[in-house]
Amino acid sequence: MACYRFPATIVAPRASRHRIRAQKPSISHPKRLFSAASSARFGWDDVLRVGEGNQEDDDPSDLRGYFEKVWACNRGSQEKQSEFVPFLVEDQIVGYIHKGFIEHLRKFQDVFTVVSGKNGCGIGDCVSLHSSLKKPDDRTRAVGHVIKCIGKLIPGIRNELYPVTSSFGMPIFFSLERAAAPYFGIKAYGVHMNGYVERDGQQFLWLGKRSNMKPTFPGMLDHLVAGGLPHGITCKENLMKECEEEAGIPRSISNNAISVGAISYIDIDKYKYKRDVLFCYDLKLPAGFIPKNEDGEVDSFRLVPVGHVANIIRRTEFFKPNCSIVHFS
Repeated sequence: MACYRFPATIVAPRASRHRIRAQKPSISHPKRLFSAASSARFGWDDVLRVGEGNQEDDDPSDLRGYFEKVWACNRGSQEKQSEFVPFLVEDQIVGYIHKGFIEHLRKFQDVFTVVSGKNGCGIGDCVSLHSSLKKPDDRTRAVGHVIKCIGKLIPGIRNELYPVTSSFGMPIFFSLERAAAPYFGIKAYGVHMNGYVERDGQQFLWLGKRSNMKPTFPGMLDHLVAGGLPHGITCKENLMKECEEEAGIPRSISNNAISVGAISYIDIDKYKYKRDVLFCYDLKLPAGFIPKNEDGEVDSFRLVPVGHVANIIRRTEFFKPNCSIVHFS
């Protein structure tokens, strides 16, 4: 693998559909310099200072800072699953819906069918689409109408559709608004790319700082390129599109990105059952390349030695959580 990798004892090597799990830390990392509440209010001077700085009693072999990042992406994944019931389409489980959220779906009886485990037919509690919705397009329109009706419960509507399937690469049952994906517990896929350069025998990673206008994780550190995988586009094509939009990387360069595996996690928070799978890529860039954001989603970029990136992950909460685990997996 081309880029620097953190200690192998942290997580298993990346592999397709690999689930990252960790035991919940019993105490906070003692060297934490910035809390989650203040993380979006840092600047590049803070980032570089933390990356370069040597703390007197800081032990690089202390892995708690890394494990905290894994746990942050798997909140509630063990203790809260019983609050959700399966979401079925054509007798296939495609997601999980919170019992409280189901109450908002009951009034749409021409779209959703709620089955109780007490119905005597041997089926546990579950939610399915109405039997009259046979075609993917019909399902997409019907569910989309429901989401518009209950839009205040689902913040950050993006008007971007995600495919709903039983597993990656399988036939698409229908398409769902991206912001609604965690409320229906469907698997959502994305691409994340480490862009790096080599100078004088040392490797450096290009990091992006998210725009303060982003609806999620504003102002936090991110990969050079990352994005969700919408309906109707391959992973590689989506990556090249994101490379152009987020960092101004021409296709003649981004076409050389190397697939290095995937990670997955489950993050449960209130009504949201977030099941993400991230396809990971590495791209070696020309030594003199300077990224330029084209879509306004990135505030700025900096080139940081990979060893300093490890310090930033261990010591702070500057990174968008899933970016941390992609970096060190």
